[in-house]
Amino acid sequence: MTEAADLAAVTMLREARREDVARIATLIMLGAATQTRTLAEIEEEAQHPAYLAAFDEVDASPYNTLIVAELDGKVVGTLQLTLIPGLAYRGRKRAKLESVHVHPDLRGRRVGEAMVAHAVEVARQKGAGLVELTSDKAREAAHRFYLRIGFSQTHEGFKLAL
Repeated sequence: MTEAADLAAVTMLREARREDVARIATLIMLGAATQTRTLAEIEEEAQHPAYLAAFDEVDASPYNTLIVAELDGKVVGTLQLTLIPGLAYRGRKRAKLESVHVHPDLRGRRVGEAMVAHAVEVARQKGAGLVELTSDKAREAAHRFYLRIGFSQTHEGFKLAL
């Protein structure tokens, strides 16, 4: 078994807890395509109470699941799974993966693959018939990753900041 496969095998996947919030926020900021802050600045920002408030809102929603990957007791990856009920395709539920992040030192070592596979299975168990995601256009390595694990680029995404 390769080192990459070993790492994926020992990564525990679970729902996030409130005490994980600062680490999750740090991972998200480390993964930002335009990140220019130092690690100390990121870790200080991750302590902002707004992250706890956001976690509480996500955690209270029956349609959202925040998943973390843990290695040796430390959170090393995260993603949010959102179930979206709808009328299209006879009411088929969609699951959206959002904010998929793995610690930069562990990228390419199958942590993200294990997280996404877990999230897809959770989505299936919750009745979703489709899993979708968006990714920043600047994250070309992430795009190659999603294609490699079976996703297709079928749509062009748009955003409107409010």
